Amino acid sequence: MSDDINSVEDINDDSTSYDDDLAKGDKAERNSQVRQRIEDMLERKRLKELLDDSDDWEL
Repeated sequence: MSDDINSVEDINDDSTSYDDDLAKGDKAERNSQVRQRIEDMLERKRLKELLDDSDDWEL
């Protein structure tokens, strides 16, 4: 069964190369901050759309 496409060795090799591709140090911190800011902005946009929907409001 050495011809299997997803052998254990292949899977282990993929995980180590994945770890090498991850950002480290300052770059990782910056990426985390950017992702958090994007999530915050999307949440604000979602809430604004809910509030701006004046058809649902009767005064």
